[in-house]
Amino acid sequence: MKPARLLYLALQFSLVDISRNLLLAYQSLGVVYGDLSTSPLYVYRSIFVGKLKHYQTPETIFGAFSLIFWTITLIPLLKYVFIVLSADDNGEGGTFALYSLLCRHAKFSLLPNQQAADEELSAYKYGFAGQSTSSCSALKRFLEKHKKSRTILLVIVLLGACMVIGDGILTPAMSVISSMTGIKAAAEHLSHGEVLMLSCLILVGLFALQHAGTHRVGFLFAPIVIVWLISIFGIGLYNIIFWNPKIVYALSPYYIIKFFRETRKHGWISLGGVLLSVAGTEAMFADLGHFTSCSMRIAFSFLVYPCLVVQYMGQAAFLSKNLDAIPNSFYNSIPESVYWPVFVIATLASIVASQSIITATFSIVKQLNALGCFPRVKIVHTSKHVKGQIYIPEINWILMILTLSVAVGFQDTILIGNAYGLACMTGMFITTFLITLVMIFVWQRNILLATCFLLFFWFIEGVYLSSAFIKIPQGGWVSLVLAFVFLFVMFVWHYGTRKKYNFDLHNKVPLKWLLGMGPSLGIVRVPGIGLVYSELATGVPSIFSHFLTNLPAFHSVLVFLCVKSVPVPYVSAEERFLIGRICPRPYRMYRCIVRYGYKEIQRDDGDFEDLLIQSIAEFIQMEAVEPQLSSSETPSLDGRMAVISKKAIQSTSTLIVSEDFGMRDSIQSSKSLTLQSLRSAYADENPQIRRRRMRFQLPENPGMDPAVKDELQDLIRAKEAGVSYILGHSYVKVRRSSSFLKKFVVDIGYSFLRKNCRGPSVVLNIPQISLIEVGMIYHL
Repeated sequence: MKPARLLYLALQFSLVDISRNLLLAYQSLGVVYGDLSTSPLYVYRSIFVGKLKHYQTPETIFGAFSLIFWTITLIPLLKYVFIVLSADDNGEGGTFALYSLLCRHAKFSLLPNQQAADEELSAYKYGFAGQSTSSCSALKRFLEKHKKSRTILLVIVLLGACMVIGDGILTPAMSVISSMTGIKAAAEHLSHGEVLMLSCLILVGLFALQHAGTHRVGFLFAPIVIVWLISIFGIGLYNIIFWNPKIVYALSPYYIIKFFRETRKHGWISLGGVLLSVAGTEAMFADLGHFTSCSMRIAFSFLVYPCLVVQYMGQAAFLSKNLDAIPNSFYNSIPESVYWPVFVIATLASIVASQSIITATFSIVKQLNALGCFPRVKIVHTSKHVKGQIYIPEINWILMILTLSVAVGFQDTILIGNAYGLACMTGMFITTFLITLVMIFVWQRNILLATCFLLFFWFIEGVYLSSAFIKIPQGGWVSLVLAFVFLFVMFVWHYGTRKKYNFDLHNKVPLKWLLGMGPSLGIVRVPGIGLVYSELATGVPSIFSHFLTNLPAFHSVLVFLCVKSVPVPYVSAEERFLIGRICPRPYRMYRCIVRYGYKEIQRDDGDFEDLLIQSIAEFIQMEAVEPQLSSSETPSLDGRMAVISKKAIQSTSTLIVSEDFGMRDSIQSSKSLTLQSLRSAYADENPQIRRRRMRFQLPENPGMDPAVKDELQDLIRAKEAGVSYILGHSYVKVRRSSSFLKKFVVDIGYSFLRKNCRGPSVVLNIPQISLIEVGMIYHL
């Protein structure tokens, strides 16, 4: 190819990338930065509330602005934009993305279902790495060796996730009540009850809008935030020039020293108000999956940051000459000629501010769910182009109910702000710790450098966090209560899931027992394919022996299916299926592991059965060419597994695939006329379960091994006879000798969550007409 052509293509791709990032930067303004950009409404008022109202002088105003400026510069700009956004996990952010990175580079995960084959995934490797040091290796071995340290790490990660979810409850309440306070000031005839009712109606409307999806909400809200940012920039610039241009001197950190020298202890307590200027920063990282790090950096660095700095500077310039205006500083600093337009924009922007943390909560819950730390919920992808944009109905309505409870219970932005600040700074504190571990174990930087990063930001955030803890009696306790409730739910679910997996692991069916039964398994093998679902990635689950004990027949082809999450955001279609054989060829028993990333939906998309059959056929043909995949050499163990690429299936398919237009029903056929009529009636009543029926045939290949040909023909005949899905319907109990705490956690907590979350068959989208559930009792 000519150099000019190469240059043209490179320029075309770069222009497409730039336009995409600019579009996402525009959307991010309506989703991510609404909360951060509306903080000027209440920051100065929150700083000078309480005993600091006795220190309302121009010097303290200058010192307060200097604190705000350096806080915004060091935490959102330096820490998050330049460092934290670089620690994405293949484009995903949040505390669990960091935890996923750590689990891939060290054995920190408590779930033992990971395999060596998972490490060969293309998304598993992380490109940003240096040379591992001896001190790094020693620390890694120490954490991997001690299970308690891994448990503590998980609890810290869960606590960080809980704080983000807590923000998702507190932010809408605070934003909407702040805007309604402005309405009450403008319309004095409205009673307190009427204003509260209006606030609740707006909150209900906000949460009802979430089903539209992040991209639609972003396009709807982004113009409001842009107009708002331009407005506060203009007002701030006007106030600097008109009231006190000397405010630019307060950019020097010397004024921070003067502030604390004058206010002492009361200045330290007032830091709880200063930290509200960076509230919403954590959403930048948590919402990363909805956008890109480049688009986030563009939006914050070139628009949000300069507008906020100029606004805070202008507000301080106004207050230095109008000390009595502090209780309503923002609205008082607006020039009279533009007061009402800015008032309307401020009200709309305050409502928009809730959006960032709501979408961040959806992302966090999806990651928790995939990694076995949250009950199963319905997850809806709202965009075909950006995979990370999701909506979770159950979480949306739970957030709405809790937000309404906080709004009705407190009715005061000062009290809600105390809880909000505590949740926000705790989340940042935890993120700093996790980023330090990522620097050591993932980026493999020098421990001394990582420690300097940790101590520098922990010192800053620790000072703010200590001030926030002082406000626990004045509303801060709400964050702790919410965090404890969500932490209890997450830890109970993870504990029960891990114990249940360990029970299955220790009660596997010995393969020697299967070999002793012979290819017929000692029973009648009826036509059809049986998909035995299990969480086990190795061995035969106990559900299989339980089924054989109670029923006298089994399918002619058995596939032990494990659908699992791996610690990467997405798994490509070419790497999704791992196929292997269990026992020698005459048994017709296979294993299939279907791998999904923690940002993907684990479900049957309609063509799953066809892809599975083609993957098994491809494995059978591959095994004939590569004998090392066969388990016949080691009959007491599983055979080796192979990755079956979807691309390879489409290009060099072992089977001839054609769409069957002759069959009326799209559910599997059966030789039983009665069963055919039942399934046909069921399909007529449930048209949503109809699926395209594919017919498989063997190609004319005289050179094919007869044994391979027979096995492929058996597979095709079994597919035509029908596919059944076999799942365990488990009842989890603890032993009588267990402690009271374990009984409470498992018998009450975990059992309650299992009964009230979505079942595996619903999550996997399994057709009910083909489902067989086997009752199992787990004594943990």
